[in-house]
Parts: sequence; C-alpha cells; structure tokens
Amino acid sequence: MTTVNAVESYLFQVAPKDLQQSWDNVGLLVGDPEGPVRSVLVALDITRDVVDEAVEGSFDLIVAHHPVMDCAWHPVQSVRTDTEQGYLLSTMLRRGISAICMHTNLDAVQGGVNDALADALSLRDTAPLGEDGIGRVGILGEELPLRDFAARVKDVLHANGVRFADGGKIVRRVAVGGGACGDCAAQAAALGCDTFVTSDLKYHDFQNAAPMGLNLIDAGHFPTEDVICPVLVNLLRERFPALRVEKSLRHGEIIQYI
Repeated sequence: MTTVNAVESYLFQVAPKDLQQSWDNVGLLVGDPEGPVRSVLVALDITRDVVDEAVEGSFDLIVAHHPVMDCAWHPVQSVRTDTEQGYLLSTMLRRGISAICMHTNLDAVQGGVNDALADALSLRDTAPLGEDGIGRVGILGEELPLRDFAARVKDVLHANGVRFADGGKIVRRVAVGGGACGDCAAQAAALGCDTFVTSDLKYHDFQNAAPMGLNLIDAGHFPTEDVICPVLVNLLRERFPALRVEKSLRHGEIIQYI
C-alpha cells in the first residue's frame, strides 16, 4: 500500500526541499504520514471547491502547488469551522484527506512550474532567469508582433484575458515567471529579453517597463502556474501506477473580464 510519506518523499525527489524560499511552507501540511493513499487529486490551490471535490470523489490525498497553510505569513492560531482555512483544515482532517504542497521548490527546479510555462509558450534553449532558479529565459521559434504573441499567450494558457504594455520590441527573446514575478522585470531586461510574461503586475510595473525596452504581459496567476498540474498528474501516474490520480475539474481561474 502506498503511503502519504511515500508520495511526499517522491515529490521531494522531483522538487528538493532545499530549493524552497526561506519563508515558504512546503511538504506534508495536513494528514498522517503513514496514512494509505489510493487516490490523489492534483490542484493549483486547496480551495473549498477542491476539498469538496476530494470528499465527493473519495480522494485520500490532495497534491497542490500553493500551501494550504501560509504559516510564514499568517500563523495558524486557531482552527474554527466558521473561517475559510478552519473549514478546509477541519474537513480534511475529519475526512482523512492529506495535503502535500510543493511551492517555491517546484518553481525553481528543472522541469517545474517555469519550465512547464516555457514549454507551453514554445520557448527553446531555455535557461534560468534568476540565480535562485525562479523564472526562465528562452527563444521563440519565430518573431511575432507583441499583440499577436499576447493573443497566443492568452489562448495557450486558457486565460480569460491578458494585460500588456508595449516596450517597442518585436517578440523573440522571452522571459517567463509563473505567478507573481514582477520584481524580475529589470533582470529580464538586463539579460536582453524583449518580453516578460508573468502575473500580478502593478500599475508602475507597466509604467516602468517601456523605459527598459521591455514588453510586459500579465497573463494571470492561475494561468501561468496551472500548467504544472498536468505535469504532476503524469509524474504521479508514472511513479505510482496503482493509484488513481486526477486533476481537479472544479478549480479554475477566478478572475473574470468584460
């Protein structure tokens, strides 16, 4: 019988714990390390919909990217069913559902979030954007006008919309940063990138991009990171063929556009 600990150990082989940022919270965050696992639900976040899906689908384990408990920022001082996090934790514990979260270690590792994002956008000859392994820089197979590339990003990532600022460059050398990597824009420009795809950008991020000669595309947090979920599903199915491993059907982009 596969245990929760066996799945966690394998995922730490895929994305070693020492790659996590000092403030992060990764690994087995909820559940019994020796608990049996017969089925795994993979999602970017552990939301109420995802927990309900796990309960209804009789999943023993949720594997997610974002930590269900952001203890580095908001220490868990109570578990109450009338708070969102308390509901999630109490429901999972009561139903025997464990949670393993692989966050910044999965961002940094080769084959992780940022490689999945670069692959989705058909970048080649990729290399790390930063010394910490976060982000990737690669070459687009063909030069494209920014609007055409932004439209491609939207379609490929199944985003509900993208925001972008024109730095006056044709798109060819592209940096990507899954999730909120706006503080890497200057680094992307310094490496000779004409375009940077990331998310959660502020007004001044767009304002400051043009003087750097950098096209900036905000494709959304969920779309730029959800690309890792099918990768995790395939890895877990290959390593644990006896398990039922599925990607969440209920968790999706929360931000809508008119």
